[in-house]
Amino acid sequence: MLTSFSVPVSPSESDPIVLDRRQRLYFANSVGSITEHPDGYAIVRYNAGPRQLDHLQAFLAHASQLLRSRNWHKMLGDQRLMSPYTPEEQAWIVDYWLMRQQTEGRAVYGAVVVPHDVFARLSLSQMMHEAQAAALTYRLFDEEEVAIAWLRQLD
Repeated sequence: MLTSFSVPVSPSESDPIVLDRRQRLYFANSVGSITEHPDGYAIVRYNAGPRQLDHLQAFLAHASQLLRSRNWHKMLGDQRLMSPYTPEEQAWIVDYWLMRQQTEGRAVYGAVVVPHDVFARLSLSQMMHEAQAAALTYRLFDEEEVAIAWLRQLD
């Protein structure tokens, strides 16, 4: 059963974030929401529309903080509604966030539900290719249920 929680993420956004009852909202802003799943992984859901770089940086910093604070190594990235990454966003994600995970010596497993937008898929693919040396092991999925099954088998 799904429960709807209203979480205002900016003055112009009042759409509710729908969460499974067992999940706990950790962080939300205009980029998306981060929830804690009781099975021991973070769920990182992107909203539709353009992003501001500083909002994306805060969003992903909170995702990293959640993984560290819970000593988790798995996350589900739901990018179905995501707009393409800008070149500036791609560079920051590769140079800072993914490499930070590597320098901390923490292997992270990411199950990514790919965007509907073909250009967003291309920017994701390009960024992941550039980040191959990072400590992120990821798989791309079209369906969330299959992505979750992959995460569960990692235990």
